[in-house]
Amino acid sequence: MKYLVTGAAGFIGSAVAHKLCAAGNEVVGIDNLNSYYDPTLKNARLEPLRALENFTFFKADLSDGNAITHIFHEYPFDRVIHLAAQAGVRYSIDNPHAYLDSNINGFLNILEGCRNNGIEHLVYASSSSVYGTSNTTPYQTSSAVDHPISLYAATKRSNELMAHTYSHLFNIPVTGLRFFTVYGPWGRPDMAPFKFTKSIIEGKEIEVYNNGNLSRDFTYIDDIVESIIRIQDVLPVRDKFDMSSPDKSSAPYRVYNIGNGAPVSLARFIEAIESSAGKKAIKKFLPMQPGDVYTTHADTDELVNAIGYRPVVSIEEGMQRFVRWYSDFYGKH
Repeated sequence: MKYLVTGAAGFIGSAVAHKLCAAGNEVVGIDNLNSYYDPTLKNARLEPLRALENFTFFKADLSDGNAITHIFHEYPFDRVIHLAAQAGVRYSIDNPHAYLDSNINGFLNILEGCRNNGIEHLVYASSSSVYGTSNTTPYQTSSAVDHPISLYAATKRSNELMAHTYSHLFNIPVTGLRFFTVYGPWGRPDMAPFKFTKSIIEGKEIEVYNNGNLSRDFTYIDDIVESIIRIQDVLPVRDKFDMSSPDKSSAPYRVYNIGNGAPVSLARFIEAIESSAGKKAIKKFLPMQPGDVYTTHADTDELVNAIGYRPVVSIEEGMQRFVRWYSDFYGKH
């Protein structure tokens, strides 16, 4: 099959592109290689992909409508896996316009490309941040998500609404995935696994928010990729719901939580890094940060039922693999 993978130089996008290519598919990847974090890491992720005959890369910005239209016209894609976005909760407080350009205007360009080119299935990245400060855990996709507490979360919720509209109006099969704290080798430098590992190895203090009273549904990259590959084969169909019910839709549209399903305390997470790195952390305790949440916990039963797969990698095993990769990669770069 022929795929478009956006964010192909990103953490998840590059891993998905690798797996699709390894299965013999043709993949076109796009990424703008921006400087939100070190482009050296993005290019290093791309390097092995560029060597593959069945992978083609375009440096392009999602908000460039002409470029996105050209790529859709140039290649007859069967499916689109849209993973590109301006990421980061705290960064959205200081740089809001970047999120509108990429996450709203850019997503609209992807939706238009799917609409005008007969795409069989669009799978796109949403986020667990849409649940805001919900105290009802585990988070279920049927839960209310009307009160985002960061602009990043607001753009991701907007993506869900936009995708549903296009699915309903133009009969495009669309699946949204609410990601829960993805980590592992080649992970993003702005996320806690990377930042904490770097500081602990270098003997620098780590910033522990809310005095450590936080937990996250950490999900290892291999489990995420396997789930994405499986769900893109599950095409949503137009259900015949009672349209008088306010929470039902007749669009070929689904949203799933994609996470581990088992929250890990910040203390256990730090201990996993300490054990893998062989060094103790120097902790600086700080208050809760604006836009942050106390816990994340995915109810993944719907996804497991749809794809027959449940994450298998523990935080201890996953962080051991990450620390090993980090030490190897940054020992050479």
